Amino acid sequence: MTRILVVEDELDIATGLRDDLTRQGYDVETVGDGESAIERGSGEKWDLILLDVMLPKADGFEVCRELRRRRIRTPIILLTAKSHEAEKVLGLELGADDYVTKPFSPRELRARIKARLRQGDDAPGGVERFGDVEVDFARAEARRAGAPVDLTALELRLLRVFLARRGRVLTRSQLIDLAWEPGTNVSDRVVDTHILNLRKKVEPTPGEPRFIRGVRGVGYRFDG
Repeated sequence: MTRILVVEDELDIATGLRDDLTRQGYDVETVGDGESAIERGSGEKWDLILLDVMLPKADGFEVCRELRRRRIRTPIILLTAKSHEAEKVLGLELGADDYVTKPFSPRELRARIKARLRQGDDAPGGVERFGDVEVDFARAEARRAGAPVDLTALELRLLRVFLARRGRVLTRSQLIDLAWEPGTNVSDRVVDTHILNLRKKVEPTPGEPRFIRGVRGVGYRFDG
């Protein structure tokens, strides 16, 4: 599952964010001060960090600066009640990827999170390999045992999502958010159909998948 670290010292806000994002299918943990944020943010693997600016022990700007100094490239969205443009610019200059000004709606925040996670998947991935498959995302080309494989644009996006999250279970809802165009109305059955087609092109035995594994009642996981 996609892991999100929420850094917020106000307990009611932290609890609300955790509960809302958990309902969206994310794995969410919370910390309440800057020192803990630096320790957890740099010591574990996260897909995204929601970082409040006004924190005890070390403010959000200090946390952001220190994480980037330690070469932590996890996307960071600042949560700030400050409306001055200069402070927002400072956060971005320190390495934050986006900011949301309090008070914000859960819907807006969810949209920002999805957009940031999607942009992370769209970053240049170079050449990825698994089994006898080689995928060059920069050239939008794939080969299997040296022979060209004709993948559609959507299949390439699905494959990028899986490869970026090897070993993690992804729900169908998460796959729709990450691989389809924003606002697309897609059913679970459509997701399953595209996964089946992708398996036929990259799996040694599509009926007994080795890489794109189904997790009963949840979704899919990429092993390899």
